[in-house]
Amino acid sequence: MNRLRAWIRNFFGFSQTETNAFLILLPLLIIILLAEPVYQFWQAKQPPDFSNEIKELDSLTATFRWEQKDSVRHEHPEIKFFKFNPNQSTKDELLQLGFAEAMANRIVNYRAKGGRFYQKKDLQKIYGMDSSFFQQLYPFIDLPKTISVPITTLKPAISRKAVEKFDLNIADTTQLISLFGIGTKRAERIVSYRDRLGGFISFGQLHEVYSLDSAVINELKNKTFIQPQFIPHQLNINRITEKELGRHPYIKFKLAKAISAYRFQHGDFKSVDDLKKISILDDLTFQKLKPYIQVTQNSGN
Repeated sequence: MNRLRAWIRNFFGFSQTETNAFLILLPLLIIILLAEPVYQFWQAKQPPDFSNEIKELDSLTATFRWEQKDSVRHEHPEIKFFKFNPNQSTKDELLQLGFAEAMANRIVNYRAKGGRFYQKKDLQKIYGMDSSFFQQLYPFIDLPKTISVPITTLKPAISRKAVEKFDLNIADTTQLISLFGIGTKRAERIVSYRDRLGGFISFGQLHEVYSLDSAVINELKNKTFIQPQFIPHQLNINRITEKELGRHPYIKFKLAKAISAYRFQHGDFKSVDDLKKISILDDLTFQKLKPYIQVTQNSGN
């Protein structure tokens, strides 16, 4: 030990007190440096304990709501199949067959709106029908497998009341809801878009209304009309503000800003065709927009 102390003192130039302190601190440093690796090695040798994780997973699993097929009524353990005609069966009879309540309601509502099932496979057209459940039902559906007469020639059991044609540009939501395929939301969207536009000048503009499919548009074409001489509400692009311009579906913010900037730099528009001088306005948009704008200048100009 004395030789080690002498060597440390000579090598590091320590005093006797510093040498003694060094000999005390050195083992402590070695212990501190090796403690973490030794602990990790010891932990790796221990068998894993997942008891806490298992408890958490069990508690989470208990809170899950497992998704069920839309058409099958799982909460009814005693399902009895019997012959039924989906055109006539009541909601209670459908529930007894094993239909989920939502599916039973869809079938009843489909019939109430004039829908009819002509052959067995027509039942599969109802949204949410599970194919395996349909296969179980198939032998009990009191309808032919196929029909020889085209479905389009058959009359529905419940005929819809004839709706007299009405003007699309003055119709309210109540009138629109009376048409097949148009609910409250769609009726509100049609009226809202019509008001922002300034009125429809062609049925083709209905394609611009969100969520209107071709079937609904055809229904509107058949049950409504647009006056041949109808003049839509027109915006005076020399007097209207940039914000008001931006509300129009064919103008929006970017073009409204460009129109306002052009008017500031060059003064009032002399004619509607002057809009073509705005570079970001393409010809297609100009042709759509043209019926909805006018140019009126101050008397002093």
